[in-house]
Amino acid sequence: MTKLVFNVAKSRDRMLYLSQADVSRIDLPMEEIISQMEIAFEEKAQGRVEMPPKPGIHPGEADNFIHAMPAYIPAMKSAGLKWVSGFPLNKERGLPYISGLLILNDPNTGLPISVMDCVWITAKRTGAATAVAAKHLARPESSVVGILGCGVQGRSNLEALSIVFSLKKLKAYDVNPKASSIYAQEIEERFGLEVEEVFSPKKAVSDCDIVVTAGPILKKPHATIQAGWMDEGTFASLVDFDSYWHPDALREVDKFCTDDVPQLQHYQNVGYFQDIPEIYADIGELVTGSKPGRESAEERTITCNLGLAMDDMAIAPLVYQKAMEKRVGIWLPL
Repeated sequence: MTKLVFNVAKSRDRMLYLSQADVSRIDLPMEEIISQMEIAFEEKAQGRVEMPPKPGIHPGEADNFIHAMPAYIPAMKSAGLKWVSGFPLNKERGLPYISGLLILNDPNTGLPISVMDCVWITAKRTGAATAVAAKHLARPESSVVGILGCGVQGRSNLEALSIVFSLKKLKAYDVNPKASSIYAQEIEERFGLEVEEVFSPKKAVSDCDIVVTAGPILKKPHATIQAGWMDEGTFASLVDFDSYWHPDALREVDKFCTDDVPQLQHYQNVGYFQDIPEIYADIGELVTGSKPGRESAEERTITCNLGLAMDDMAIAPLVYQKAMEKRVGIWLPL
């Protein structure tokens, strides 16, 4: 774990602004992000993370959201908040689905020390959370991945999984065939995998060791994935909540996990997750071994990671530290 040291004298009257280009240029390695996420989940499992369920507002169309995500991780000397939005129709406007800012505070004084774009961090930590869960829920020899949704999360999840597993083949599906074609070519060149573009969701789910659904988050699932599609022994990561999954398909699963039970229950109270299986464990319990992960080659397993403020606050201090070392960003007066 990288030790974060704040210079109170220097940060008392200014803060570091990091644009999306700045954060991307720092280019924190995915291996380091996965390692930091594992530590964060362990801290959470030990009750050493303060993280209330995220409140949100929902302007305009029903599936739009803007969430406030605060968290404090004492072991990482990290405290702050992410203000993040997801607007599904932005794609039609030529705008990103996810956008927002992250504020990092000095935990000793409460002063803001950095404001940074959150898009890169959100993408990378989400992929890393899938990889952490997959370490415990997927078969170690997993080599074939199906990705449904060939956007930002389709890329970051594949990147993270390629760190943990010896992947050989990718099956790529998107409702927009042009998006899956661009994605397939990019992944083939970048990772050297055999890539198959598929033109039905079923083909992206069946005959896979790992499945990732990464479409827009919907309060009312379109429930495309049907019972019988997911093979025995498969692990799935639901990056888009249960949006892609029919309840009957979810009920075939032997272990249904999430990254935070109280937060999932909060979502249920506001209308999401109205027909899901009983929760077996959260990821922290799997990381610490208080509950076993995969126990047989035949088990079907799922994690529905909601995206935690803790994830962002585990990564933001590393980004800030690297920015300081590389002299990236702009200092702004408080």
